[in-house]
Amino acid sequence: PSITGGEEQTEGQRTTLECSTPYVCPLGGIVVSWRGYDPHVSQVSSHVQLDTSGVGQRVTLTSSLTWKDHSRQLLCDVSTGSWTGSRDVVLRVRHAPKEVQVSLTPSSGNIGVGDTVTLTCEVGSSYPPVSGFLWYKDGVAAGTEQVVTLQAVRRQDHGQYRCEVRNALGAAVSPDVTLRVFSAEISASPAAEVLEGTATTLSCDVPGREELTYTWYKNSALLKEGSAHTLLFPAVAAGDAGYYSCRVTNGQGSDTAAAISLSVTYPPRIPTLALFQETQGGRLVIVSCTVDSHPPATLAIGRDGTVLATSGEQVAPSQRFGVTASPNSLRLEIRDAGPRDSGKYGCTASNVHGNASATKVLVTRAAELLIQPSAEVAEGTAVTLTCVGTGDTAEEPLYTWYRNSRRLQETSFPTLQFPSIRGDDAGAFQCQVRSGDSSDTSEAVSLRVLYPPRQPVLSSFLQTQGGRLGIIQCSVESDPESNLTLGRGDNIIACTRGCPQATSPRVSVTRSYNSLKVEIRDVVVEDEGIYECQAGNSQGSASAAVDFQA
Repeated sequence: PSITGGEEQTEGQRTTLECSTPYVCPLGGIVVSWRGYDPHVSQVSSHVQLDTSGVGQRVTLTSSLTWKDHSRQLLCDVSTGSWTGSRDVVLRVRHAPKEVQVSLTPSSGNIGVGDTVTLTCEVGSSYPPVSGFLWYKDGVAAGTEQVVTLQAVRRQDHGQYRCEVRNALGAAVSPDVTLRVFSAEISASPAAEVLEGTATTLSCDVPGREELTYTWYKNSALLKEGSAHTLLFPAVAAGDAGYYSCRVTNGQGSDTAAAISLSVTYPPRIPTLALFQETQGGRLVIVSCTVDSHPPATLAIGRDGTVLATSGEQVAPSQRFGVTASPNSLRLEIRDAGPRDSGKYGCTASNVHGNASATKVLVTRAAELLIQPSAEVAEGTAVTLTCVGTGDTAEEPLYTWYRNSRRLQETSFPTLQFPSIRGDDAGAFQCQVRSGDSSDTSEAVSLRVLYPPRQPVLSSFLQTQGGRLGIIQCSVESDPESNLTLGRGDNIIACTRGCPQATSPRVSVTRSYNSLKVEIRDVVVEDEGIYECQAGNSQGSASAAVDFQA
């Protein structure tokens, strides 16, 4: 057979194909037919010619073709008896691109920041071939290649993607595909730095938020866990300041947001004002002021309304003054201090949110007591106590010395000397300076003398009333406190510190300062013997023994 009609058709147009043969059998022995067409949209008609103008028969196929008929093979058969002859035709249906879609790789699991993602524009059919691609992200043109590769995904790559495909007949657009970037990020509203009392919200955001679990941390410590992606502070407090982070979790994994610093500003609290008087090595007054505030406050120290030092602009300092400033701290040192430096000292702290102040009264004595080389010395050290007066009067002053409130001596010399100090010399010393009709007494200053243990006092006693009870007691004089150890032979019975508890249920131990008491119930002969008490401290040691008889 032979086929006539165009092999290349256009979608939607009706097409006619004819299959013919020059052979006719009047008795119907030759059959011509079509195969491979869709009978629902096609009509077939036959015509036989047998006259003087010609002989033959043909079968006409009329059909409306769609893009799905592109590349369809149609067969025309001529058969007679057992013999069949065929000829085919392959349809070429011109159509715009069809079945356009976007494939996303990887297609499962979370896509995180930094991952590589491939977007491919797939075309089911196009004739003539595709002439161009155009990508859109959230409705904005984004590329012209068939394959788009994002080498290092960013949060801003999250969105709706689609591709448009064109050929000479038209264009087709794919459905939207969502690229979900699984990345957590914290934001603060109204800001990351807020004034105390402000309503503040921290939000843990993931692009295209879905059903997630949020775990909140403050300064790396677990705070809360649940479905809420926000932390609410109805009235933020200074204690809420810190570093906050969150971890978001879904069925494929989790991601932790970088920590955000929440800073809470507030006015100065009441300052802490401290006054110190130091006499060792000179007459020195220290005025210290510290405060809690954010941002840091400007501090000012004054006396009786006159500013002496500030942490901001410097006040012209006196030669006797030394000023040290650091954030929220101010220190004023007054050298050669005397009665003229007495008064009401105040500290004022201020920042952009407010101010606060505190006051204290300083009374500087005319007489001060100095101990050299130190107020704590070892026995045998040469010690000198010096009574420092005002030196304002022309008359020669008299100095009266006291220890533990008891008068020691009166002299015109301002010193009290101990060429070789002993433990018995320790105590609270004062000096009184009298000149003319005026006098002043220093504050009491303690002198501590460190000495080794004296000979321990070790006693034993056997009480028979109500049962046989043995009591062994050891006490000693020393400074600092001694460690007392009571033993018999090579066995340690008890000590004041650093040894195991008594193992025998018959033995009980009572410990106190420089004293150790051991009670032995139901005394037996085996408890008899020589008991030794050893006493030791940082200065030395001593021991004593007693013979305990049952």
